[in-house]
Amino acid sequence: MQADPDTPLMPKATAVWLVDNTSLTFEQIAAFCRLHPLEVGAIADGDAAQGIKGADPIQTGQLTRQEIEKAEADPAYRLKLSKPKTIVPELKRKGPRYTPVSKRQDRPNAILWLLRHHPEMKESAIIRLVGTTKTTIHAIRDRTHWNSANLQPVDPVTLGLCSQIDLDREVDVAAREAGITQPTVIPGLGEQPDALMPVEESLDAQEEDDHRRSNERYDPEAVFSGLQAWKKGERHHDEDDDD
Repeated sequence: MQADPDTPLMPKATAVWLVDNTSLTFEQIAAFCRLHPLEVGAIADGDAAQGIKGADPIQTGQLTRQEIEKAEADPAYRLKLSKPKTIVPELKRKGPRYTPVSKRQDRPNAILWLLRHHPEMKESAIIRLVGTTKTTIHAIRDRTHWNSANLQPVDPVTLGLCSQIDLDREVDVAAREAGITQPTVIPGLGEQPDALMPVEESLDAQEEDDHRRSNERYDPEAVFSGLQAWKKGERHHDEDDDD
């Protein structure tokens, strides 16, 4: 997939840097990074993009200092991405990503994060990102995974299972195929498929969902019934990695 020529290579990481190092408005940063202004606000408040290191767009040649200063002087001005001086060929990877043994225990948490924050993403994309199997994805989605009660959604980039570039690429592809023009999830505001929900309604929905999850009971038989299938799928994937 070719990257959008009007979008920086690492939108969230670039937004983190711009928030920390410039006086640009949230709207200016959101327009440049193709994010929602509320998501940029969440980054500024520390509620989003935690663990993501800021990427200097000046150092990477995507912006000039003069362009940033021009935008800082005029809040209505929109930053323009600098034209690349070189073209880097895209690296194509065959098969699922290899995951080091030390990080394999983190995969279920990353899968849960992807399923919750990017439900439009296909299973094949999740497999490419974290190197898992369809059996494991189904078990986590259906809450029949043997460790479902202890899973916590964690960004795969934070866990070191994939790069921010790879994640942004897969999210962009999934959004285009699903016809989504805005971020699927705004941190703290729930899912946003087409338009923004009023803040009060979205916070109430989030509180109701958290309450439901806290009172949810797990059926031990249903959980452990998928254990053998999960182990079989993991062994099959690990054998493929060894080959």
